[in-house]
Amino acid sequence: MPDSLLIQTVSDPIRGSIRPPGSKSLTNRALIVSALAAGETLLSGVLDSGDTRVMIESLGRLGIEVTHDVAAKTARIVGCAGRLPAQSADLWLENSGTSIRFLTAMASLGHGQFRLDGNDRMRERPIEDLVDALKQLDADVACELDTGCPPVAVTANGLNGGTAKISGSVSSQYLSALLMAAPGSKSGVDLQLTGELVSQPYIDMTMGVMARFGVAVDTTTPGCYQVAPQCYQATEYDIEPDATAASYFFAAAAVTGGEVTVNGLSQYSLQGDIGFLEALEKMGCRIDWKSDSVTVHGGELNGIDIDMNAISDTAQTLAAVAVFANGPTTIRNVDHMRHKETDRIEAIRVELERLGIAVDVSDDGFTVHPGPVRPATIETYDDHRMAMSFAIVGLKCPGIQIADPGCTAKTYPHFFDDLQTLCRSND
Repeated sequence: MPDSLLIQTVSDPIRGSIRPPGSKSLTNRALIVSALAAGETLLSGVLDSGDTRVMIESLGRLGIEVTHDVAAKTARIVGCAGRLPAQSADLWLENSGTSIRFLTAMASLGHGQFRLDGNDRMRERPIEDLVDALKQLDADVACELDTGCPPVAVTANGLNGGTAKISGSVSSQYLSALLMAAPGSKSGVDLQLTGELVSQPYIDMTMGVMARFGVAVDTTTPGCYQVAPQCYQATEYDIEPDATAASYFFAAAAVTGGEVTVNGLSQYSLQGDIGFLEALEKMGCRIDWKSDSVTVHGGELNGIDIDMNAISDTAQTLAAVAVFANGPTTIRNVDHMRHKETDRIEAIRVELERLGIAVDVSDDGFTVHPGPVRPATIETYDDHRMAMSFAIVGLKCPGIQIADPGCTAKTYPHFFDDLQTLCRSND
């Protein structure tokens, strides 16, 4: 893609329908669970992106047979029944947080030497809480540079299991990683949550995927997750469209006063980010649900005060919508966004101010004050969500360019093509 991309404004409300690619979160969870299952699994609706490619490549290095048909959006995985074939592997995960965290826990089930690393930003992203929890389960895991961040070294001799306390205040991915690996432990795992858990819906998603492969998690004791030794069973699993990716198209309807239908999603989605629609509804949009689709009807937008802890991956999208509201919008309880692909709170502040929009930053969030938008080139910080969310501003305001648009390849390689196709559906 070019170094920067000028977003074409639309003169009329956007009206159309689209089906985004498969969920990245579901794809990477399904790949891990399929790899640990007994038998051959067929996944459909598989996302092809930077994050999923590094996951598939890493599973191959661990000795798991994965046949990925990009055109058909399928993957066949021959599971290892909880016994990793490889006795050593060097895994390169770029800046994929789900991949490095899930695979660190998975590697602890093996027997041998494993090393996991990534790019410069990955080496700034915390993983110490997961490492500490694995140590409590008698795993030999260490952050090589003593920074609490990757690279991570795992000297594995199977996972004994036991009880571990795990913090959920930085990322829910630590708990998800432990949950998915836990069935392969020797004596079962009792995970006890300390502090507030961010992004609870992602834990529900993890347990939902595990259940589809025959493994149940005992959550009868509040704040505790108990998993007995057992083996996942191979199955066929269809991955639904990515709800976070859908948020950009929902936002396009909101800011243009249009009507956009996303096919393949329903209010019963495993993905918590479907909750973004509640935020748009509070701002003044109308939402129509059907069994296999949802439509957003744009309306006059009002500023809101909202806790987005559970759906923080859509906070950037809402920040873009907030630019066009009749009053300020405050997004709270999202301080963990600072540990994502970039410090997303600071990035939002800098780039909205570049557009002439005032932003107040608090300890756990920020407030967007609507106002006139001036042309600018938006820096994206190698963060796919910065690129996709700020493109929405460009639909209404001329002169908005997105720097490094190719960074969307991390989760949605064809985003700008799909956005353009949706906009052209009015013609």
